[in-house]
Amino acid sequence: QVQLVESGGGLVQPGGSLRLSCAASGSIFSIYGMGWYRQAPGKQRELVAGITSGGSINYADSVRGRFTISRDSAKKMVYLHMNSLKPEDTAVYYCNADLSTKATMMAQRYWGQGTQVTVSS
Repeated sequence: QVQLVESGGGLVQPGGSLRLSCAASGSIFSIYGMGWYRQAPGKQRELVAGITSGGSINYADSVRGRFTISRDSAKKMVYLHMNSLKPEDTAVYYCNADLSTKATMMAQRYWGQGTQVTVSS
């Protein structure tokens, strides 16, 4: 069984910062890409940032220059540092990982349960 657990969400004022963390655990053979998506009320889930096992990174245009994604492969963790937060960044943020388990050895995408980020004065 694989679990992704996010932490670090909360309420922050516009212009503030937050750091989200996501820890992967379970019978994992290998983790390929990890990333963050978000879903605002009434909107579709969208990619925020992703990072591959080789360190390649991509960002949504709306967050580039304000958000930074990083990962600690040894700890099976991915982070999202969010600066200069705006009200439009308000959403549930989901961690994802493309990984293979020891049981199947096949790559699949797994999701965390989500963490709420609210940017409001």
